[in-house]
Amino acid sequence: MTTATAPRLTMGADGRLRHRIGPGEISNDLAGWIADDLVAPGHIEASAFERTFVSVVASVDPGWTAFYRNTLDELGRGGAPGGTNAGMAPVHDRAVELALGSVVELGCCFGFLSLQLVAAGHEVTAVDLSAGTVRLLSRVAPALDLPLHTLTGDATAVPLADDSADTVFAVHLLEHLPPALAPVVVGEMLRLARRRVVVAVPYEDEPNAAWGHVRTFDAAALDALGAATGRPYRVEDHHGGWLVVDA
Repeated sequence: MTTATAPRLTMGADGRLRHRIGPGEISNDLAGWIADDLVAPGHIEASAFERTFVSVVASVDPGWTAFYRNTLDELGRGGAPGGTNAGMAPVHDRAVELALGSVVELGCCFGFLSLQLVAAGHEVTAVDLSAGTVRLLSRVAPALDLPLHTLTGDATAVPLADDSADTVFAVHLLEHLPPALAPVVVGEMLRLARRRVVVAVPYEDEPNAAWGHVRTFDAAALDALGAATGRPYRVEDHHGGWLVVDA
């Protein structure tokens, strides 16, 4: 994370955003820098987070390939201490360990986990509600020699057939959705999965608005989701909470 004495991003008196980020360090750590340097001090609203993120990456790396390569490299090394990638790395590592066969990832966002799963030898379909993000991933993935299938779709009504993949993931997705939608998404995951459903969520005292979170989870909430499936399941703690449902 950034320090108060040396922010990477600043807002000038003229209202213009300035940064000191080069192609060698542009990565998903930018998310934490924006949260620390701009959202927390009140320079921008949480609602401007995504727009600011995209504008900074585009100003440094218009093709987004350095952004992706740097992020994947940092995730592979465990990330810089205190950074966003460092928080993501153990979550993604655990997800890769849990993957069986072919994979569908719901709410893939930029697709870092999906790309890591491809690198680990899985056939992957990455699904996200944002058409722009899906287009970006579909363009960058071949350039990284990590080809995957991409699909624009709502996790509550996924445009895929029943039993589409062996494993279906929703990693850090459900905290972005109202509580009533969690069982709907899990139901869709069960419909799509031949062998395993994996849900991962952060444990928070309050929803982190800067990250777009609208609800919190604890182990009891995950246990209730698992019990409602009527399938064998387990709840684990590992850098947040995990619900694993096996067919």
